[in-house]
Amino acid sequence: MPHDGGSPRVLRRDLYAAGAAAALVAAAVLIGRRIQDADHTLRVDWPPLLASWGPHVGPGTPAAVLVAVATVAYGPVLADRLRWRALLLAAWATSLAWTFGLALIDGWQRGVAVRLTTRHEYLQVIDRFHDIPGTLRDFTHHILLHSPDNWPAHVAGHPPAATLTFVLLDRIGLRGGGWAGTWCVTVGATACVAVLVTVRTLAGEGLARRAAPFLVLAPAAVWAGTSADAYFAAVSAWAVALLALAVTRNSPAAAGASGLLFGLTCYLSYGLTLIALIAAAVLWLGRHGARRRPMLLVAMSAGATAVPAVFTLAGFDWWEAYRLLVTRYRQGAGGVRPYAYWVWANLACTVLMTGLATAAGLRRTGTVLLRRHSADRGTRRLALLVTAAALSLLVADLSGMSKAETERIWLPFALWLLPSCALLTRPRAWLVAQATLALLLNHLLRTGW
Repeated sequence: MPHDGGSPRVLRRDLYAAGAAAALVAAAVLIGRRIQDADHTLRVDWPPLLASWGPHVGPGTPAAVLVAVATVAYGPVLADRLRWRALLLAAWATSLAWTFGLALIDGWQRGVAVRLTTRHEYLQVIDRFHDIPGTLRDFTHHILLHSPDNWPAHVAGHPPAATLTFVLLDRIGLRGGGWAGTWCVTVGATACVAVLVTVRTLAGEGLARRAAPFLVLAPAAVWAGTSADAYFAAVSAWAVALLALAVTRNSPAAAGASGLLFGLTCYLSYGLTLIALIAAAVLWLGRHGARRRPMLLVAMSAGATAVPAVFTLAGFDWWEAYRLLVTRYRQGAGGVRPYAYWVWANLACTVLMTGLATAAGLRRTGTVLLRRHSADRGTRRLALLVTAAALSLLVADLSGMSKAETERIWLPFALWLLPSCALLTRPRAWLVAQATLALLLNHLLRTGW
């Protein structure tokens, strides 16, 4: 980091960045409200979020507040002092408690058990997968709105590995929305561990330790509990983490496992193919290891073909399904929502997901890129990783296939912006801002999808 990272001038610039982010959110709320009241084309009740105004408290309120206070008070110190493996376990456990606490503000039923059972969700079609190979062969015939027995929105909007996850949970006896929600939150909470492993591997342990409290206390947990996108985020994050381990430790096994998870990622969500931009940054940062061991790329490529090969042999055509999804998207709300609003309001949603601390962290990331010679090697590498994540998010935004609901859909990209907070000084003050934002969002709004 630059030597003047804690100077009053730099801190003022951090506050300016946070203020600009807050102004973006305010503009999205005010302009969005006017558009929605005038012609209802935004198709959200509380723009830019898919939410409705509804102040409330619930059984998760004390737990969420307790986790927030404890993380602010002790998080930076523990992140600095705990042994590495203990820190990873503590990060996962605290992230799990934070996400569950926020979800339970809405109560067990609304916050967890019924989230994945609504008419748009995956559990609506469990019974239609009694013959899995037959359903996969027939999957594309039910994507369009006018097709017979068309799939619910989230089933049609994702490759079948997403739905199959819940089908398989049902088959092993973990039936119903409660188990499905618990799966998503529990697995999703490991995403912060994967990001910490990646940052430590590529940029150094010191930066990873400073990033840990911010990854744990992310406002994005409001939407991670309870959403299948949290599960998708974890799978993609571990794919990146294993790739980082592969190229730095010359491990073909890690490369193969990374490829396998990248393949699965692409069959969980079409949009997550953009994780390839983050993977490319990892390969660039670990290029010396990849050059010394070309077998790493061979192992990764072999792993990456496994999941696509299984689904293709079963009769599912990924490219045809995506083509039909584009049509389905335009048949529904995506064809009505105005691009001119969402192309920038989506970024306001990202501010709400990642918090004002991340806005300040991204400002410092930009400074590192512009003044590379005044930053140490680890900081430069962290800045490149964060920049790749920001680029993937911007490509998703400009594509026009993410108009609204990005506070949930972009979870897999947004979590890679949070390590930029490791560049900030006075972490406790920023953590207070992060926790306050999340608690206000979950107590004042009723989110849903």
